[in-house]
Amino acid sequence: MSAPLAENPLASDPRGTPPPGSWAPLRRIARLTLRPLEKFLRIQAASGIILLIATAVALIWANSPWVDSYHALFDLPVGIRFGAFSFERPLEWVVNDGLMAIFFFVVGMEIRREIDHGELSELRRAALPLACALGGMVAPAALYLSIAHTPAAQPGWGAPMATDIAFALGILALLGNRVPAALRVLLLALAVIDDLGAIVVIAIFYSSGISLVGVAIAAGGVAVVLVFKVFGVRNKLAYVVPGIVVWAGVYAAGVHPTIAGVIVGMMTPVTAWRGPEGFLRDASDAMARLTPRAGGLLPHELHAHLNTIEVARREAISPAESLIEGLHPWVAFGIMPVFALANAGVELGDLSIEGDGLLVALGTTVGLLLGKPLGVLLAGGIAVKTGIATLPKGLSARHMLVLGVVAGIGFTMALFIASLAFEESHMLGAAKLGVMIASGLAMIVGLALGRALLPICDPESASTADEAEASTEL
Repeated sequence: MSAPLAENPLASDPRGTPPPGSWAPLRRIARLTLRPLEKFLRIQAASGIILLIATAVALIWANSPWVDSYHALFDLPVGIRFGAFSFERPLEWVVNDGLMAIFFFVVGMEIRREIDHGELSELRRAALPLACALGGMVAPAALYLSIAHTPAAQPGWGAPMATDIAFALGILALLGNRVPAALRVLLLALAVIDDLGAIVVIAIFYSSGISLVGVAIAAGGVAVVLVFKVFGVRNKLAYVVPGIVVWAGVYAAGVHPTIAGVIVGMMTPVTAWRGPEGFLRDASDAMARLTPRAGGLLPHELHAHLNTIEVARREAISPAESLIEGLHPWVAFGIMPVFALANAGVELGDLSIEGDGLLVALGTTVGLLLGKPLGVLLAGGIAVKTGIATLPKGLSARHMLVLGVVAGIGFTMALFIASLAFEESHMLGAAKLGVMIASGLAMIVGLALGRALLPICDPESASTADEAEASTEL
């Protein structure tokens, strides 16, 4: 969920020598300018802060005298033309159905990684986050339907089910050394299962009638991906075209196209070919063959050895790990804030919170703010008491309460599901308002509870979920 950012492209080599053709004074100025930004982006809560800023900008913009420019921007037609063929959609559609497919692609890879060799790879380790995630999905949906029971309001039941991992991790990061490592691991595992549940809900309940032609197109794209994998094609760019075919097929089938991102993401290999040991072996062999001679090596001779080292470097980690690391900054600091900017612009002055709209806003708020902690605590407590799961060492009921409250921050995925659930602007606005109120209150309450209830961790007790688990009960 949190990948490191790429190395600073303006950094000099270890000896301080700038690249040929560059102007050293200008590079020094650029590095000094970028250094504070680099430090900020490496903070765990940074993506949540940027998301919060984008949300504030959207709300202010949509409730300012320049509201027409806000709508004009996201209604702007974007597309391609090739001869008689044309495909144009509003910019908002490009963000929600196109860019968000990349977000879901990363989510799919993270789910596959956790299932393959992460926190969900063993039933013993997955039992507690699985129980908490299921409870945290069922209880908010049930509370929502008990409040928003009218036919017009019922479609929004999926919105309060989702947790926004960027904001949730940001709150835990702000609590500092009061949060044991095991609690962060538990939140990550819960969020992965929560995302998987949201994906299933979107695919089943928020997609239109299935078109067999679209299914056939998507299946063709999947088949090409499988053939490439069988032939051992490792170049990531080779999978872009079949990935687009899967996206187009899913869209034509009537299923929300972001599901295509999940499908391709979960098909991405999570096992490295060479691995760290293979990298060291191949790189060492290539370096050993670089024997100095009079006049030095010719460029084409050096290239062959460098190519061997490059392949070893590329295959030292799995394609999924490489893609997650490369795409994570773009998703966290680009796609998600743009999504927030496009979807959080609720015009409060024109919003009529009455009748069905009031039920939607209230149901969404209560579902996230109360349903999430209630479901997490009840389901987790039952799992522990029945012996299905145990709490990781260092965690107690207080930690689980903070976890449940923080899980009620449902911003990105909740807004996304709300946009699928409602077509009427006043109903969608009510759902968005409920999501933002609940998420804001969950942040404040989670931070306050964490500071009031959680003791400062002893470094020895801040263990990971891989250590022996205690039999502490909720």
